[in-house]
Amino acid sequence: MFLSIALIIFLSFSLAYIFNKIKIPGLVAMILTGIILGPYLLDLIVPEILDISSELRKIALIIILLRAGLSLDVKDLKKVGRPAILLSFLPATFEIIIVGVLSHFILSIPLIDGFILGSVLGAVSPAVIIPRMIDLLEKGYGKVKAIPQLIMAGASIDDVYVIVIFTTLIKIKQEQDFSLLNVIQIPTSIILGIGLGILCGISLVWFFKKVHIRDTYKVLIIFCLSFFFMVIEDISANFFAVSGLIAVITLGITILKKYEVLAKRLVGKFNKIWVAAEIMLFVLVGACVNINVLSAVGISAIIIIFVGLAFRVMAVFMALVKTKFRGKEKIFVGLSYLPKATVQAAIGAIPLSLGIASGEIILMIAVLSIIITAPLGAILVDISYKKLIVEDQIIESNTLSS
Repeated sequence: MFLSIALIIFLSFSLAYIFNKIKIPGLVAMILTGIILGPYLLDLIVPEILDISSELRKIALIIILLRAGLSLDVKDLKKVGRPAILLSFLPATFEIIIVGVLSHFILSIPLIDGFILGSVLGAVSPAVIIPRMIDLLEKGYGKVKAIPQLIMAGASIDDVYVIVIFTTLIKIKQEQDFSLLNVIQIPTSIILGIGLGILCGISLVWFFKKVHIRDTYKVLIIFCLSFFFMVIEDISANFFAVSGLIAVITLGITILKKYEVLAKRLVGKFNKIWVAAEIMLFVLVGACVNINVLSAVGISAIIIIFVGLAFRVMAVFMALVKTKFRGKEKIFVGLSYLPKATVQAAIGAIPLSLGIASGEIILMIAVLSIIITAPLGAILVDISYKKLIVEDQIIESNTLSS
């Protein structure tokens, strides 16, 4: 096991260093590390690690949601208003529907499996986009018109929305029942998840203010509570629906709302934890990739991915209708919604681990979407922002002169 871990870390960092030099996100290097070291090529990752890969990916997903919740100030949504709300679900919905229908006819998989694939592909990558939006704010691009804030707020909620849709479709697939009860369970699970997260968040804030302990222990307590949310979701499945993942992100949002100083400190802690979690997440996803299946669905998968992206960008433009943004700025928002990575890596292998017949195809296309869109979106955002967004200083000077 120690040799496997050493090889994972060494090869990941080595490839990531090379990839970053040529402006390709390091997470693509981590996926390639998993493919190279995985059972379908060199077979240098021991079974003990592969056997717990699904649990490790779920922990990584919890870290993603906690970081999002602790960073997602609801006031940002209020500032940008309607466009942020629409960007939270409209692009993902368009992509889920078109990918679901296309994959059903092109790949001959069941329609419900196609929609599961659509929900896997439907999320934008916070790992690729959020650091770039923060960088734009620091450089003075788009802050006056709240463009980076709009993208960060919309993308964060977009991920949660997609995960809820994904988990709902998985439950429907497992139960083979498209009944009214399953439809009702969607809002029920969201409402109960939000309630659970708020209640526990308020209780935690009260406890942290009364009992002074190190931030490291607070992180462990939050982890423990998040794991309990997932247990509650499993236990209550036979009685009522509650989304543990919604509870996790709501917990983070509540802590930020009630104890902002602590939330900002905790984000730093979770960012450090994410460094290790990110490696294991993307490497283990890469290790699940069967090269033979990937090559078999290659052209069809690429068509599905790009058609899905086209409908996604179309939905972005629809969300920005009747806003203050110029055409170039709308194009920039559309480009920012292209990259996929984190959520796809976290949930892409779940259908395969559950024994769903199309699981291997879903995983292959999820990985291919990361390899294609993460570098594409990152590069397009990096090279276009100066041409598509007016610098804040220019806007302010024009305002003063007028």
